Amino acid sequence: MSSTRQLKYAGLIKKDLSELFQRDTRHWFGNAFITITDVEISPDLSFARVFLSLMMVEDEPAFLELVKSKKSEIRKALGLKIGKQVRVVPDLNFYLDDTQENAQKIEDLLSGLNIPPAPEKDESED
Repeated sequence: MSSTRQLKYAGLIKKDLSELFQRDTRHWFGNAFITITDVEISPDLSFARVFLSLMMVEDEPAFLELVKSKKSEIRKALGLKIGKQVRVVPDLNFYLDDTQENAQKIEDLLSGLNIPPAPEKDESED
């Protein structure tokens, strides 16, 4: 369970990283559309798990490795944005957000089930 401070910090990082990916990193990542879906902060605020959703990317795992290789540059740019608001810019760890894929798998499984309708109750049996 996250504290209020962690949630505020995560929100700040999510907002500023989103702006960073939309505006300032085109020269690194080209036309890839990167969305920050979630940010989880450690209790001491020194580590951030950043979950990414990628569009217009052919090979997502390879692209994630490219993002990870630019981690120090991204952290530095984030520090320039939020440096006056926080004491320490957290170490960033990037992960692919597979929520949409998991939801689609569950939807496919549920739609493939053959569940017979429940028998109707006869009013006279009650």
